[in-house]
Amino acid sequence: RCFYDQKILQKTFGEWKEWWTACRERKLSLRADSHYRHLLHNLIFKAWRAYVCQQQGKRSKYYVAESHAKKQQLLRTWQRWLVYVGVQRTKHGMQSVALAFRERSCLSISWAVWRRRHYQKCTGHKMSILALQHWAQSLQFRAWLQWRELYLYSQCDKQKETRAVTHHRHWQLKRYMEAWLGYLNFHRANRLQNELAQEHHRSRIVRQYFSDWQLSWECRGRMHAHRKDIEKLVARIALQRVLAHWKHYVVLCREETRQCELAEKHYNYHLLVRALLCIRWKRL
Repeated sequence: RCFYDQKILQKTFGEWKEWWTACRERKLSLRADSHYRHLLHNLIFKAWRAYVCQQQGKRSKYYVAESHAKKQQLLRTWQRWLVYVGVQRTKHGMQSVALAFRERSCLSISWAVWRRRHYQKCTGHKMSILALQHWAQSLQFRAWLQWRELYLYSQCDKQKETRAVTHHRHWQLKRYMEAWLGYLNFHRANRLQNELAQEHHRSRIVRQYFSDWQLSWECRGRMHAHRKDIEKLVARIALQRVLAHWKHYVVLCREETRQCELAEKHYNYHLLVRALLCIRWKRL
């Protein structure tokens, strides 16, 4: 009988030890999963930050190149206009020298009349050319102003579009994270219910076996003396104490597991809030 009691206690302790090992392995797996998710979030955030910095660098280089191209184009236009003005001045100087030499060699009166008319005609022609140039420059300046306004408006539209796209992506990411957390909580609740049901089934089977063994032991104890009855009572009290201690220990382990899960959930939520705040500061 003592050997039978020892074997029962050994089997009970072996099953409890296996259950404790399974709980510890599950705890380690949960910690590994949380660490992997945290590492994955860090890698995603670093890649996104590098991409944003690269896009900003490309945009700034594009603005600098565009301004440099405009300045170079204006400089080339100004140089060509200066060359043209120098050539025109040289031609007019040569023409004035030739006209003066012809005036000395030809008839002064007729040449003076012709020179006056020619001067008036050239002056009118020059004035019309200058007026046309001024009108063309004013039209070019107005067209450049309109183009700049349209370019600034298109850039503002593009910035608004990119902000809207990023806001939509962040909103979708937040919604997916909330749905994933809800699914994870639901899965954990179902797993906890299944474990409770299995534990209840095991305890019911143990109680049923224990009741059957108790009935057989009572039938067998009727055939023994008062000493056997006392020993049976002592064994029952010891077994009840062991079961009570085991149940109390199981409740403590379950409470510790629940607290660990709550702590991991709070830590994941805290990490998500910090990541969203960092993204918001980066956008600002």
